[in-house]
Amino acid sequence: MIRRIAEVLTLALSIILFFSTPTPAEGDILTGCAAPQKTPKDPSTQLAVADALLEESGLENYKKAFGIYQSLAERNPKCFEFHWKCAKACRKYGYQARKLEIANWKDICAEYGKRGMRYAEKAIRLAPEKPQGYLFYAVNVGTYADGVSVFTALREGLKDKTLNNLQKAYEIDKTLEKGGPILCLGRFWHKVPWPFRDEEKALDYYREYQQSPFFGKRIEGHVFLAELLLDKWGRAHKREAKELLEAALSKADEPYWRKQVRELLDEI
Repeated sequence: MIRRIAEVLTLALSIILFFSTPTPAEGDILTGCAAPQKTPKDPSTQLAVADALLEESGLENYKKAFGIYQSLAERNPKCFEFHWKCAKACRKYGYQARKLEIANWKDICAEYGKRGMRYAEKAIRLAPEKPQGYLFYAVNVGTYADGVSVFTALREGLKDKTLNNLQKAYEIDKTLEKGGPILCLGRFWHKVPWPFRDEEKALDYYREYQQSPFFGKRIEGHVFLAELLLDKWGRAHKREAKELLEAALSKADEPYWRKQVRELLDEI
């Protein structure tokens, strides 16, 4: 009798454990990500560390995060998440190097912009229905162009690739990264060299971004729109630009942005 009771209890416990143990998400199975584990060397633990470094900000944190994502991507070549996050870390590292104006920032932008483009392309191949690969391909082109010059990027045929990827990200999810596809499309049309530049298209995207819930969360929205308005005739445009820049200055916590804002205010 005791043995029978023990067998029943064992069976019941095994059923409870089966139904209470989480299974890998469908997206993880499809993209080839390793199943979550709990030890320091397991992918999920390393991913959490890299994500935290990216959130903490800072040049060295971005570089360390990229190293972790890169290692995870090499060990899990079919994992979409590891690849697009590699691309994101490349963008953040290059962009931060530029903002800090460290001695070799152009070399960093050229190298990591190119790396970011490659990882984003792989992410697109792994999950073409998701927006992250498209967005981070495009912004890494921008980082690469910061390092080698816009005209070099144009000669390499990157203009159309950038636009196509931004439009694809916009179509899939324009709210990604706090409205990144909207703002980046505005910046593309604003800053692409003549004869491709289209300031009216740029203004339309900037206005769309201005009406979004993300406008107050990214200082770039204020600065980019103000910069475009200063290129236009009329007191109303200048007045609005000044209001935007004064609001941006009150929020700017980085020397790079304070410098940008003050230089634009000096033009008014």
